[in-house]
Amino acid sequence: MKKSVLVFILGWFVCSLLNAQLADNHQQKAQQVFDWVREAQGDSIWEDSSPTVQKAISPQDLNGVWKSLTTQFGPFISQGDWQCEMISVLTVYYCKVKFEKYLLRCTVVFDENGKISAFNFTPDLPEDTVSKKTMDATKVSEQDIVVTTGQYKLPGTLTMPKNAAGNVPVVILVHGSGSSDRNESIGELKPFQELAWGLAEQGVATIRYDKRTLVYPGALWADDGQYTFDTESVDDAISAVQLAKSLPGIDSTKIYVLGHSLGGMLVPRIAQRLNDTEHLAGVISLAGATRKLQNMIEEQVAYLSSITGTHMDAKAEAAKMMSAQPQSYRDFEAAYDPVGVAKTLKLPILILQGERDYQVTMEDFGNWRMGLMRNPNVRFKSYPYLNHLLQEGKGKSTPMEYSVYSPVPDYLITDIAAFINDKFE
Repeated sequence: MKKSVLVFILGWFVCSLLNAQLADNHQQKAQQVFDWVREAQGDSIWEDSSPTVQKAISPQDLNGVWKSLTTQFGPFISQGDWQCEMISVLTVYYCKVKFEKYLLRCTVVFDENGKISAFNFTPDLPEDTVSKKTMDATKVSEQDIVVTTGQYKLPGTLTMPKNAAGNVPVVILVHGSGSSDRNESIGELKPFQELAWGLAEQGVATIRYDKRTLVYPGALWADDGQYTFDTESVDDAISAVQLAKSLPGIDSTKIYVLGHSLGGMLVPRIAQRLNDTEHLAGVISLAGATRKLQNMIEEQVAYLSSITGTHMDAKAEAAKMMSAQPQSYRDFEAAYDPVGVAKTLKLPILILQGERDYQVTMEDFGNWRMGLMRNPNVRFKSYPYLNHLLQEGKGKSTPMEYSVYSPVPDYLITDIAAFINDKFE
């Protein structure tokens, strides 16, 4: 998981003229909900919510939302304009909310009866995400692509080594949780972009794309309420694999999937869905979680509280965050065992982990090693200085590191390229 403990959530349907009046009313209500949050009027939000929401959260929980946000992200700075989507009978409103330390997205969803059926704050992309690094155009070329899964069309980038002799292997990059762009941007950090450029310089192509929940903020409430890991990430990764097979210059027998964070947890699922070795040459889990999300969120809340001096009930906060997810998502997560699925795979697997990562920790790395130690197709490596976003540092990792630029180290890129080229040691 990445960005903060407030991850997950968040189609692309234009508000029609027939729904214009309803949308206007909902926009006013969305702003009213936002104002109630700021004023700690949890009773008002709860009373205007659907029965499902009322069962999942109490007025007291709602009263504490704004205090929790300002404790983690600093004083409130500004609110952006509301944007609208219509998804079947649901009306989705969302806007940017700027705090001193972070930019979030507030989303309010109304059902056909005008009741609040979902409400949350999640990470949003900063307005200015210019990379500190530049692409070497003498070695690397890029072109726009679109990854398509049914009604969802995700803009992406194909990065190729220049002047390659023959077809080249390709890696599909799969994001962590939240609404990530194709680069996994957090301020000036763009780990997927830097991985793509570095791998291209070593003869390996990549496909990266904007995540479904970024391009379609209402995707969580689509699919008839059956939101799961598959609809969040896996389905689109599979579509990217199918796209890779059709692209000129790509060796269709050497398609790899690299997942980071949540994506790293899901690479066994992606390989399983693609019938193991039938479509893939291998998978790479980079900071891939193995434990249940509620336990990890609880651990993260406790860790952040310890380094910030705040006093939060980690168990209560974790339970609250998980209860806000659709039941379909929680059921899928409870049933999914990434290590167990990985045990059944025959294709080559590489497990990589930063030892300073406080979000996905060395406990997860140990679970991978313990569960897969007898599988001859699996390789492992950890890096003493890396945090969750692949930055080098020393001592305890903190969220403040994410606001200071440092590049993805060359040795990590070299190890990934070596695995793809059957030279990993």
